[in-house]
Amino acid sequence: MTVTYAVAGAVATITLASPETRNVLTADTMRGLVEHLSAAAADPEVRVVVLTGEGGTFCAGADLAGAAAAEGDSFTSTGPRALVAVLETMLLHPKPIVARVQGHVAGGGNGLVAAADLAVAAESAKFAFSEVRVGVAPAVISVVCLARMTPAHARELLLTGERVTAHRVREAGLVTAVAEDDALDAVVASYVDQLLLGGPEALAATKELLRRVPTMSNDEAFTWTAELSASLFGGDEAREGMTAFLQRRRPSWAPPEPSGPAWP
Repeated sequence: MTVTYAVAGAVATITLASPETRNVLTADTMRGLVEHLSAAAADPEVRVVVLTGEGGTFCAGADLAGAAAAEGDSFTSTGPRALVAVLETMLLHPKPIVARVQGHVAGGGNGLVAAADLAVAAESAKFAFSEVRVGVAPAVISVVCLARMTPAHARELLLTGERVTAHRVREAGLVTAVAEDDALDAVVASYVDQLLLGGPEALAATKELLRRVPTMSNDEAFTWTAELSASLFGGDEAREGMTAFLQRRRPSWAPPEPSGPAWP
């Protein structure tokens, strides 16, 4: 099993579980990612997905051994096209995905980080767009990475293939936060806790507008978002959320309130 799946409470954790291969993206791995992401999307008890890896590498990218041994066009169905399926499943996922980056990242692994909604990297992690150094280009992952990264940083990192620090890719926009190694789980948990305070339908709608609005003209965006807003305000989730706010309590979808300041 190159990918594992576990649900605890409202959180599904998907783990790249082949540390002996540095969690490369084999056909089985990418098939497993799509299957587990789909399972999380269909499970009403799951509210947030965490994507992580075992060992000292989060994901080393493409299965170079498999690509080198492939004949003709056989690699395209198990390589680039399979990666497209993974990244599209992540982008279209109705629930927030948090990447917990516990080790080094290379090649296609950067695409998994970029396709997540939030990404927290351990301070010791290193990142490299290594494709050019093995004679290929970061083609498929450029779709998600260029949407996150600043142009100047993207140009330098994708062209040079240089291995850089987690702080550098945070500056470039690829990751949300960098945590000290022993605080990685705590920082990831803090983001998960914040996400669990949002309404499930509201989070799904927000993910959709984050994806769609930048592709629209102003007229198209205002028309679509006005319709979206009206539909959300008229729904049961919004009624519960607004009632809870007025009653100074947590809405029904939120975890129990810890001791501390009154809500909200």
